Amino acid sequence: MTLQTLVGEPWPDYGLIDSGDGRKLERYGPYHFIRPEPQALWVPAAAGWDADAEFVPGSDEEGGGRWTYHRAVPRDGWPLGWDDVRFTAQTTPFRHLGFFPDMAPVWLWLRERLAGVDSPEALNLFGYTGVGSLALASKGARVTHVDASKKSVDAARANARLSGLADAPIRWLIDDAAKFVARERRRGRRYDGILLDPPKFGRGPEGEVWRLEEHLPALIAGCRALLDDRSRCLFLTVYAVRMSALAIGEMLRQAFADLPGTVEAGELGVREEARGLVLPTAIWARWSN
Repeated sequence: MTLQTLVGEPWPDYGLIDSGDGRKLERYGPYHFIRPEPQALWVPAAAGWDADAEFVPGSDEEGGGRWTYHRAVPRDGWPLGWDDVRFTAQTTPFRHLGFFPDMAPVWLWLRERLAGVDSPEALNLFGYTGVGSLALASKGARVTHVDASKKSVDAARANARLSGLADAPIRWLIDDAAKFVARERRRGRRYDGILLDPPKFGRGPEGEVWRLEEHLPALIAGCRALLDDRSRCLFLTVYAVRMSALAIGEMLRQAFADLPGTVEAGELGVREEARGLVLPTAIWARWSN
């Protein structure tokens, strides 16, 4: 299997300005932020970054830390846009800012794969604040958005209103991803496309434990059962684990061996504005028909 790199390019409301020495400098609309980035093993293009806030990691391995503010940043968030989708960016305790900008090429690919299907049925598992769901709904997809966090689903609904998609055909569900997929499988449901962006570790709304290395293969098998030979695609991204793109690519290849189509795998990255180098962010595997 030949590995590929999907690169997220800068857009008006987001850019990776510079990176290096284990950190990255990004712009989110009018504000600049510094965040830890273990993959930035090189020397930054410029010294003395000027940022509105910086996330200082904690000493534990679970991703703790805090934001240090150098200038005023709206704590309740500020509006940003990607293509025809609008959403709120916000500093969070988990070092993220309310969405994952490196997913932009994934949203574009899913749109392309579902284009031409009349009212395609799309499933977004671990949907977070809904930018991926809205990217599909804005192009006519009927979306089922699933996340275990009520706070995240509430934020996704708010982003839908901000995008003018409050009345779009989106099912907003607070649920455990694995349990939901199992129920859909028993119901005989099918989808044209599935987006999977699972965390390394998480808990469902009733305390269900999710461990990626342990539970991902079974979830992929469940998702496979929701797709058929008329379905178009499944896209899986994996962050922050000691896992290879070749490994998840082979997992998908075996799970989808009975369906027509192609399985590919590779790395996800964001292009730096300062020098044009690509900062790797995740690994991915996808099936397309």
